[in-house]
Amino acid sequence: MSAPAASDEAAPPPPPLRELLRHIPLFSGLAPRHIERLAAIGGEERHTRNARLFSEGDVGDKFYLILEGQVRISRQVPAVGEEAIAVLGPGTYFGEMALIDDAARSADALAHEDCRLFVLTKEDMEDLLFVDRDLAYELLWSFVRTLSARLRETNDKIAFLTLAGRF
Repeated sequence: MSAPAASDEAAPPPPPLRELLRHIPLFSGLAPRHIERLAAIGGEERHTRNARLFSEGDVGDKFYLILEGQVRISRQVPAVGEEAIAVLGPGTYFGEMALIDDAARSADALAHEDCRLFVLTKEDMEDLLFVDRDLAYELLWSFVRTLSARLRETNDKIAFLTLAGRF
C-alpha cells in the first residue's frame, strides 16, 4: 500500500493559543501565568471574506491575533481607491495600540478570506491590569520596549530617506 499523496494529508493543527501569544513581541517577555490570564480574558471572532473589522477613523478598542485565514490592512487613496498596506496571516496580530491609547484607527481592516481571530478588548485588558499589578508592570515595560524599537526603526528609515534624497 502506498503512502497518501501530500494533498490528501491533513494540515498540521495550529499551535495552541498560549504558544501564539508567547511569540507576539508585546507578550513574549511575560510570565507563563500572565499569558494564561490573557488567554482567559480573550474571545474569538469569525469573519467571512471581505467583512470589515474596522475602518480608518474608528475608535480602537480591540487587539486581534489571527488564528486562521487572512486580514487585509488598507487605506482609501483619493482618486485611486483601496491601497493594501499588508495582508496578514495566521500567527500575526494587529490593533495592539488600541490597548493603550484612544486614538482613531489609522487604516481599514478587512477579512481577506474567511478568518478566525482571537480578540482582546481594551475594557477587559484594563480590568485585568487593575487587579493584577504584576502583570500591569510587566506589560508596561513590554510596551515601552516595543515602542522604543519602533521609534528606532522609524528614525533609521527617516535617516535613510534623508540621505537618499541628497543623491
